[in-house]
Amino acid sequence: MKEQNEIIVIAKKALQNEAEAILKLQTAINESFYGAVKSIYHASGRVVITGIGKSAIIANKIVATMNSTGTPALFMHAADAIHGDLGMIQQDDVIICISKSGNTPEIKVLVPLLKQSKNTLIAIVGNTESYLAKQADFILDTTIAEEACPNNLAPTTSTTAQLAMGDALAICLLACKSFTSADFAKYHPGGALGKKLYLKVADLAINNEKPSVDLNTPFSDVILEISSKRLGMTAVIDAGKIVGVITDGDLRRLLSKGDISHLTAQEMMGKNPKTIEADSLAIDAMEMMKKNNITQIIVTHENNYTGVIHLHDLIKEGII
Repeated sequence: MKEQNEIIVIAKKALQNEAEAILKLQTAINESFYGAVKSIYHASGRVVITGIGKSAIIANKIVATMNSTGTPALFMHAADAIHGDLGMIQQDDVIICISKSGNTPEIKVLVPLLKQSKNTLIAIVGNTESYLAKQADFILDTTIAEEACPNNLAPTTSTTAQLAMGDALAICLLACKSFTSADFAKYHPGGALGKKLYLKVADLAINNEKPSVDLNTPFSDVILEISSKRLGMTAVIDAGKIVGVITDGDLRRLLSKGDISHLTAQEMMGKNPKTIEADSLAIDAMEMMKKNNITQIIVTHENNYTGVIHLHDLIKEGII
């Protein structure tokens, strides 16, 4: 086992190696890259991404990124392709082949078969003089100086470069399609990320009680309303409109000043309470709570009181 200082130096060197390789990729963003983007954007089929070894793992990740950003894609393992999986390729598909050397035996067998089908072939390749590069319609050059591996053997920097190039391709396609956060939400309905993009305030407030008192409600009944509805607050309503709010924090501050048992809701309430529209996103409610250092917000629809959203609702849904 190496000493701590040695480990830190090795790790920093690896990260610097990969960072420099990614920055160098900017020189490969050229006419060929534009042609690749244009060909995928105008294709009526899908993007089929293939590779072998570590490049196959990167291919899977790029497929996932494209699918989640509105570009239909699928993975085809280069070795399996020559044993039947070529059947998944359709006439209008665009093919991306990923390889560091561009000269592996499987690639040399696969590429001529891909060319026979006359599909557009894009190479993400680390050797622009390779067999793959010479056969490709468009070359995305991911040549690196060396791997981060001390022996310059284990695919590290090369696969990082491949992944970064795939991300650049996906992001350009996303921009061309004017892909919005609303579109993103359609493809990510599950988990906390999806909820941040589509879950609305009304979806959570509907599960809560709707505490309310009027201006003349006495102290004891205000306490009862706050306690029974279990939201730590109550809205104060006058002629059907929200005129104030009383929170348990307000009660504690008032109690510290002496006897308040004679007060009415009007004398206890805070004016101009924070409200949020029912069709707002739950993530917006969270931001409002953080900004104002509060734990609940009154929910309205067309200026009418419809409920309350609480910090606990957001925590329960994994929004925070």
